[in-house]
Order: sequence, then structure tokens, then C-alpha cells
Amino acid sequence: MQYSRPVDRRRLLLAGGALGVTAAAAPLLTAQARAQDVSGGSSCTRVTDLGPGIEQFALMSALQVGDTVYIGSRNLEPTRVIAFHLPTRKVVSQTVLGTGHSIQALAADPTGRYLYAGVLTKADEGRPNLFRWDLTTPDKPAEAVGRTEDRDVRDLAVAPDGTVYAVGGIPGKAPALWMYDPGTGKVTKLGVPDPKATLARTVAATDTTVFFGAGSTLVGGEGASKASLYAYDRASGTFDNVTPPEMEKDPSLRELLVVGDRLVVSTAGSTEPAKLAVMELADLSSYTVTPTTGKVVKNLTSDGETVYFATDAGLYSYATATGVVAPVPFDGDLGEIWGLDHADGTLTTVSGYGFVAEVDPVAGTSVVTDLGEAGAPVSPQTTMGIAADHRYVYVGGNNGIARHDLRSGEVVNLRAPGEAKDAEVLDGVLYTGQYSSQGMWTYDPEKDEQPRRLAAFPSEQNRPLDVCHDAVNGLLLVGAQSDTEGGGSFWTYSPETGRKTAHINPVDATQLVRAVATRDGVAYLGGDNPTAQGTRGTLVAFDPVAGRELWRLDLPATFTTGVAALAARGRHLYVLTRRGGFLVVDLTIRRVIHTADHRAVCPGFAAMVTTGGRVYGVSDTTLFRFDPRTFALSTVVADIDGGWYSGPHLNADRRGRLYTMRGRNLVRVDDKPGS
Repeated sequence: MQYSRPVDRRRLLLAGGALGVTAAAAPLLTAQARAQDVSGGSSCTRVTDLGPGIEQFALMSALQVGDTVYIGSRNLEPTRVIAFHLPTRKVVSQTVLGTGHSIQALAADPTGRYLYAGVLTKADEGRPNLFRWDLTTPDKPAEAVGRTEDRDVRDLAVAPDGTVYAVGGIPGKAPALWMYDPGTGKVTKLGVPDPKATLARTVAATDTTVFFGAGSTLVGGEGASKASLYAYDRASGTFDNVTPPEMEKDPSLRELLVVGDRLVVSTAGSTEPAKLAVMELADLSSYTVTPTTGKVVKNLTSDGETVYFATDAGLYSYATATGVVAPVPFDGDLGEIWGLDHADGTLTTVSGYGFVAEVDPVAGTSVVTDLGEAGAPVSPQTTMGIAADHRYVYVGGNNGIARHDLRSGEVVNLRAPGEAKDAEVLDGVLYTGQYSSQGMWTYDPEKDEQPRRLAAFPSEQNRPLDVCHDAVNGLLLVGAQSDTEGGGSFWTYSPETGRKTAHINPVDATQLVRAVATRDGVAYLGGDNPTAQGTRGTLVAFDPVAGRELWRLDLPATFTTGVAALAARGRHLYVLTRRGGFLVVDLTIRRVIHTADHRAVCPGFAAMVTTGGRVYGVSDTTLFRFDPRTFALSTVVADIDGGWYSGPHLNADRRGRLYTMRGRNLVRVDDKPGS
């Protein structure tokens, strides 16, 4: 649902709001936007603040305790847990954690008194990442109780005796099993069962055993483990690999659930569908494995006889007596599901779209409550891709895309599963590269009520990173990464004919395609490598119609930190690397003709765009331009410090005005450099 009538931002923030309703609006853009002129030398730059890029209550976890569902926030500041009371269908309390960016892990102790929460962080803050909220005194804030050195807490489990176990990970390091003892207040590292795993996503605990599920959800390939399940004996302190062989081809264990005398196990799929297994706790070699049709099986819950779970396609049931998998009826789109619990014959489902659905799996009926309307706090989120034309600017968030109307100032949140990592607007139509494994989506504001899926691509090529338009061949070009298999791919899509192609590992088996640029019908692919081993920083010229490589160039050794961004202007290809290296390649002679070190303004990820005869770039800190003759860098807006979730983005409308983020607000930049 959309509201076309502008509403007052302050009133909306007090009342709440969610995907599908107007998140922010103003009667007139001139009244709402704040403009600032920044002049210097022979240039004049005007920066117009268009308000928050996307505002919503985004979520990443949910757990029902009694008659209340506790929901963890995602990419919001500060991090918080809200309490949604099912009988009244209202948000009745909340607690602020204040560290990290998202809350993926929630678990309750057996008494139902304490709720534990674990956070995700962008970098090791040296602060606690494990919290406890006393639900008997919800007005008192949660307390920090400890810190795992793996930085990110992805899942928590509480044993019957109240001992807490945590798993997660940190880039470049195998994940460990951690224990928090409420009696002593100490956090203890219990060991690393799988030294080749890159991430642990799930943990479960009984009186005697802790089950540890890991794999290669991120940074796969190059010898990384796939799905692995370990049993930790609490008495002896030893690990035993108990992975069902049928699951070993899947990238990762996704979720675990203890149901009576059985352990339910699920995976995240890649080249094969995800699987569900039921194992006997008394004899873990006795089990059944059932394949599903989904890319992932998660959010396990049970009434004792039937296991319910979520996939990317919705809700399903698994009858333990017969092994039959069947869909659970629901009239509508649940999107990305982050919470599923069963109580008294009802499934409580929490959607990334920002609502709670109470589903009767037998009758097929449901009641849906929008969390914003129920009182969930709405605030600006860190953002993904940006795309613009003369009428609208689109900003990607989690499970949504904000549409900013440049004429009226109205902002409408559209529903789109996952994350719009990058996007382009062609002839008024939006095209996005959608994470994870969602392929390409589209939205025509003249025809579509909501975005819709346009084209699927190989599911293991799950992370599109860069989208650009090849006007010569009439193609959309996309660079992608495979989180689970390593390497990446190059996609093409024709909006006119619907024809699509996917070229797997066009750079090499380890390099993903971080950036794409085009000139005269040739695509230029920039390679990057998130692992510590292997090549990085290779440039490949590719014919997108014939589907073949034309030539390649390995960047100088001093710049082999991986490509961050590419842009073409005339015969020159501009290259930014992930550590601030800058190179210009003359495409007619296929040689690097200019290099510079721009780490001071571009220390990491970056984006570039060509408009008005110049190449502009943005980093996490600065908006800048390059001189088309000398290639010298000039700062356009210093300390822009965009609120990005997965790296900065930059786009331009057909008038040459730039759009990016300053903090968590969308800004338009009119830049008129001197001659």
C-alpha cells in the first residue's frame, strides 16, 4: 500500500511507519530540502539535503517469549530490541543496546526471565557484544554481560541449566564456540572445531551437548569448509564431527533446533537446494535428510510433531512421522522471514518488510500487524545503492527501496526482498541488482505498485555489486560476487528482449567482479579478491554480446589491493583500488598512463560516475572529482561521511546533478567546476 498524500515527518516518526507507507514527505521540496553553497577557487558547489535516505524499523531477528515477540533491529542507530505484545498487537517496551549495527541473535533462558542478545559490528569496537535483558523489569535497560573475540554474534543458545553459548565470526579467522556462565559472569572460548570454516551461523544446546553449525556463508572457495556440524561434549570438552554426508555439499549449516529427543538441522543451499535433517540425539548416526525447493531453510520451530520452517519462498511444514514437506498457506508476500515461533496452534512470523503475521497453519488464515503502526520506532537506516533520474531518486535499504519524488518531496518506501546493492534508472524505469540470490528486480512507477523480480541468475552468484548501462548494445551490465563458492560473475540483461547471460568467473576462479564500466560497447570488469590468497586487481575487457574476453591487464604490483570502482571517459578508464590507489588506463594502447595515491580521501571502498564531461568519485569520507586533463583530484564535499552499509555509491541524473549520502541523509550536489 502507498499513500500519495504527503505527511508531516515529525507526526509520522511519533506514530511509527513501515515499508509500503510514506516514510517522509514535504508539501514542497523547496520547503523541505536544505541547501548549502560550498564555493572555492574557480568552482561553485551547491549541496541540497533531501532528508533521510530511507527511514524504517528494519529488523534482523525475532523470538517469542510467552505472549510477547522480541525483535532485534538492523542497520539502525542505536541498536535496540522492541517488545511486540501479541494480545494487544502493540509495541509495549524496548531496550537500547547501543553497540554494533544489527542484532541477529536472540535467545531466552529456560525460565523466560532473561533475554540474551548478540550484536554484529563493522569493526571490532572492543566493547561488549553480548547483552541480557531482564524481562520482569522491561523498563530497565539491558546490561552488557560479555564479549566474544569473534566480533560478530550470529546465534545464541541457552542450555537447560542457563549456560549461554554463542557463535559467529570475524573476517579472516575461523569461528569459535563461546560460553557465557551467568554464575561467574565470564565468557570463555571453548575451541575452534572447524579451522577451515569462515562463519558459524547456528548453535543449540542440551544438558550434555552443544551443537555447532558452520560453513562458508561468506568468503567461500579457496579451500573453505562447506556445511559442518560438530557436537561438543560439555563434560569432556571435546568436539566430534557429526555432519550428515548428504549435507556436506551445501555451503553452510543454517539452523539447529532441539525438539524432545531429536535435533533438527537445516542448511543454506547454493548449487543445490537447501536441506532439512532430523537426527536422533541418542544416536546421531541415525537420521533422515529431506531436500527442499528453497535456497535456504531457517527459522525452525515445532509443535512436537511437525517442524515449521521458512525459505526464500515462504512458510513450510515438515511432518516428522511421514517426511512430507508442504507449504503453509498465506495470502500475501512474507518477504524475508527473520522470526518464526509456534504456540497454541499459531505461527508467529516476523517479516523483514516490517510486520508480524499470526498464521493459523490449519485454517490457512492470518492476521498481519504493521510494526510501525504498532509503535515501533522509525529512524534513518544505513543504505545500499542509489539511482536517479529527473523525477525520482531511489535509495536501497534492507527489504525496501525509498522512492524520493524530486517534485513534491514525498518519500515512499517500496517493498523489495533482500538488498538493492546497486541500481540504474532507464527511461523512468528502475533496475536493481538484488542481494541475496534475488537476481535483478525492476519497478516502473507508471505501472507497478511494488517492485517485481525481472530476471534470475545462478543462485550461488548471490551478491550483485555494480550495475551500469551499455547504451551501445542496449544492455544492463552487472558485476557479482559468489559468497559461498568464491570468485564471481558478469551478467547482462536486455530490457528490450529480456535476454540474459551469466559469465562465471570471467576474471579468474578467485576474483569477483567488483566494478563494471562500459565504452563503445565493450565492458570493463574490475577484479577483487576478499581472501588473503590469490590474485587481485585484474582488469578484463569483455565483449558483452559475443560473451568473450578481448584482453586483460594486471594492474601494477603496488596497486594490487583489488579494484573498488571503474569509470570511463573518452579513451580513458579511471580505476580506484580498495586502498586508495588511482590509475588511468589508456584504452587505445592498453597501458596505465597515470597513477596516484589517494588514501587520504579514499581509504577503502569507493564509487565513481561520469557526468558533465568529468569523473566524480565518492568514498566513505569524501566526494571528489578528477581533472579531465591532468587527472588531479579535487575535493567537492569534504567530510561527507555517508551512512553506507556495504560501501559508498554515487549516481547522477540526466542534468548532471549528483546524488549520494551525507551521514544518513540523501544529498543532491550541483557542482560547477571552473574551466
